[in-house]
Amino acid sequence: MTLMRTGALLVLASAVAFGMMPVFGKLSFEAGVGVATLLFVRFAMAAPVLWGAVLVNRARVTMPRDRGTLLRALALGAVGYSMQAGLYFLALQHMDASVLSMILYSYPALVTGAAILLRRESASRQRLVALVIASGGLVLVLAGAGVGSLNLAGCAFGAGAALTYATYILVSDGVTKALDPLPLSALVITGAMLTLGLVGVATGALDFGFDAVGWLWIGLTALVSTVAAVVLFFSGMSRVGPSTAAILSTLEPPVTVCLVFLTFGEALGAIQLVGALAVIGAAVVVNLPSRVATA
Repeated sequence: MTLMRTGALLVLASAVAFGMMPVFGKLSFEAGVGVATLLFVRFAMAAPVLWGAVLVNRARVTMPRDRGTLLRALALGAVGYSMQAGLYFLALQHMDASVLSMILYSYPALVTGAAILLRRESASRQRLVALVIASGGLVLVLAGAGVGSLNLAGCAFGAGAALTYATYILVSDGVTKALDPLPLSALVITGAMLTLGLVGVATGALDFGFDAVGWLWIGLTALVSTVAAVVLFFSGMSRVGPSTAAILSTLEPPVTVCLVFLTFGEALGAIQLVGALAVIGAAVVVNLPSRVATA
């Protein structure tokens, strides 16, 4: 019981850490930090810390000798995670963080829908209900903002981030089974850093002439919402299991909604709150064991 309680607290702490990221991102933008610079520096700070954690825990971490597995993990970061992060922060420049968090959190339903289409999972009543709930909730979140106040570019970037993340999860299935979570995270973050660094240099988008306080917000994004969030999540998941961890992680969107309201005054309307509850509820339903959901 103590092990489960500790695991639950670790996962909840991870959700809070992830939920802070949009706030740090918005504050970075206010300090004059560009998206390309924010992403590159974030991962450049996080990668060595994660590799340090791998070295500290090397007695308990197994690194495969298969070079192909290591290269696939790097590719996940270099292609999938870098693209998702880029789309997410581009969306964050154009829209409220609270609305974006709901768009992104449609990914559990997207993963389930894709898994059903690919015949990796069966189309059970539980999963179909979750898809309907998530779709309806997302419509309410967007409709509640009003057509005139919605930024179409932001919505497109946000939807792209959710779709990319869902694809990333489906593609990474084999790699996650072959690698321990900590070295996997280090490899993915390293891959993302390399891609974003190369793109930033090639396009001339890297600009370090922002306000000094910008380093604080980028550092918090890297250490709190990347390193700490990842380590806390995997530490907690090892104690409570993936399904319980996924359900507990639904604390992340409410944390984001509360923090952006306190920091920037951004708030969801009544209809959007109903939609947000539906999106979060769908994420819970998707991860519930079938015997619980149908009892």
